[in-house]
Amino acid sequence: MRRSRKKINSSVILRRRLLLSILLFSGVMILGRASQIQIFQRAHWRQQAEQQHRTSVEVIGPRGSVIDRSGLDLAISREFSRVSLAPREIINVEYAIKLLSETLGLSRDFARTAVTSSKRWYVLPNLYPPSVRGALTNVPGFYLEREYRRSYPRGELAGGILGVVRGDKGYGGIEQVFDESLRGSEGRAVLTRNHLGQAIPGESVLVKEPEVGGQVVLTLDLDLQEIGHQVLMEAVEKTESQGGDLLITDPRTGDILAMISVRDGSTKVLSAINTPYEPGSTLKPFTVASLLEYELASLEDTVDTEEGRWTVEGRTISDVHPEGGVISLAHALKISSNVGVAKAAQVMTPAIQYETLRDFGLGVPTGVGLPGEVRGTLRRPEHWSLQSPVSLAIGYEVSVTPLQMAMAYGALANGGRLMRPRIVKEVRDASGRTVDTFQPRLVRQVVSESVTQKITDVLVDVVEGGTGTRARLSTFAVAGKSGTSRAWSDGGYQSGDYFSSFVGFFPAKDPQVVVLVKLDKPKGDYYGGATAAPVTRATLESILASRQTTLNRGALAQVARTQSFPSVSPILDEVAPFNRGVIPYRLTSLYEFEEDVDPNPDILHGSNKVIVPDVAGLPARAAVRKMHNLGLRVHWEGYGSVTITLPVPGSLLTRGDTVHLSSRTRKSNG
Repeated sequence: MRRSRKKINSSVILRRRLLLSILLFSGVMILGRASQIQIFQRAHWRQQAEQQHRTSVEVIGPRGSVIDRSGLDLAISREFSRVSLAPREIINVEYAIKLLSETLGLSRDFARTAVTSSKRWYVLPNLYPPSVRGALTNVPGFYLEREYRRSYPRGELAGGILGVVRGDKGYGGIEQVFDESLRGSEGRAVLTRNHLGQAIPGESVLVKEPEVGGQVVLTLDLDLQEIGHQVLMEAVEKTESQGGDLLITDPRTGDILAMISVRDGSTKVLSAINTPYEPGSTLKPFTVASLLEYELASLEDTVDTEEGRWTVEGRTISDVHPEGGVISLAHALKISSNVGVAKAAQVMTPAIQYETLRDFGLGVPTGVGLPGEVRGTLRRPEHWSLQSPVSLAIGYEVSVTPLQMAMAYGALANGGRLMRPRIVKEVRDASGRTVDTFQPRLVRQVVSESVTQKITDVLVDVVEGGTGTRARLSTFAVAGKSGTSRAWSDGGYQSGDYFSSFVGFFPAKDPQVVVLVKLDKPKGDYYGGATAAPVTRATLESILASRQTTLNRGALAQVARTQSFPSVSPILDEVAPFNRGVIPYRLTSLYEFEEDVDPNPDILHGSNKVIVPDVAGLPARAAVRKMHNLGLRVHWEGYGSVTITLPVPGSLLTRGDTVHLSSRTRKSNG
């Protein structure tokens, strides 16, 4: 028995010793492993922990700016501050509420809700200007992050041209085409993550500053863009049109100085390059130019317009205002005779007719470089019907974009040279160094200079006494042509729907600008001479009234000297020294407007008396144009909106009298 107990005790002791040995060995192993991790592998595991709780991310740099030809901002990136709160870290609740209320303009109730929130992180919903950093930085519980947002200081003024930015990528317009140039270089920041791997708002350290992107310089003239926008919007509203387009280009270089498209009240469209239409009578000058270039006819040649109706290949065409009988080709173009121009075009072969229109840039993309441009329609002769030559001669069976027509008229204005439209002058890097330049580019010589001069003379007659009299100015000769075409949709021409247009260049001698106006489906009087031509005149009036445009004032004064306008001579010496700079408004106050101006309630019926309107608060340009429409001269002083009118509104004046407009705002010399 004793022996058995001894044996049992020995077994227990052995097991205990074995267990103790295992525990001691395990302890040694744990201590050894801990020593290995905490001492010998300390750096390695620290790095692993930091990688789990901190991560390096790319920080998008602010996009570069898009500016007009004078350096005025059209698109910029603005810096904002995102404010986040850590309510548990806030020491003084009342002080934090006061800071949020006074610095960020939050209501005290909302500020209290944010500061006392049970959330670990509370991100305020809005973005704030960088100036808030001074008051909120280093305040316990407040965290600020920088964000950049794309901003367009001029609103929708050039929305269709510029495009938009979503995230860090440009879509449409200049933002898309020059996305790589505008995009900023990326910086780098280190973010702190919680145990779930989520980034903690405000817990970031910027280790590499992002750099701003490059700069794109456009050919646009912001002043002319504003003029075009204002005039077109007024015209669309007045005529109840569905939309419209207005372009101002430089025929010498192909520069697009202004391009505005309106659809349903929005200018975030670009129908000037992506929505073609049948040009109607505005195409007739190219038909006549082709006849002259190939010596198939002269302006003195006659054509029998019969009774203003002509049936050819089973189709009858007619004149809107038939004169009937035998008239010259020049007169047929002046009065926009469909019969006269179509009959004269019969001597052209299909090849000549097609090639001339193609050489003027119709049926092919202009190469402006903006996304979405379409080529329009100009079918090859083998696809024509027997009626096609007649239709093409008067502007049907061909569709064009407004930009194509503006460039084609530019060729008539500059001596026959078709220029590629230019919307971008140059691209600069972040330091302002020019990295790419886009020079004016000649596409081809379409017709001879002598031919364009003959066409110009007729187009001046069109404005002076033909279908475009409402585009006429008394101080300078304007060359142009109106057009009216039926609107095509759903497989046919829509009854009562028309496109009304006018294209002209100014001044007729040594032109500086081409102006195209197109209105879509205006209500009431829909003829281009009645609806689009006055818009052209209003545009030219405003351009001349502007203090800062690309017009060469000295050249205009020289042109004025050669024309028979006696009223101009007293101020020529005053105007001549100015070149593309600030000039007195009195240059435009000399206009003597025609009797076919639109009826105005401020003009007393049956007399030469007018009532001075109240223009207080209007931009100077709009006020000057309103006075001019009444036949009053204007003397302007100051900058900005009108505050003073002398004689006072309601006074009775005679047309031709001078009204003094001024603003209390004075331009700083600093």
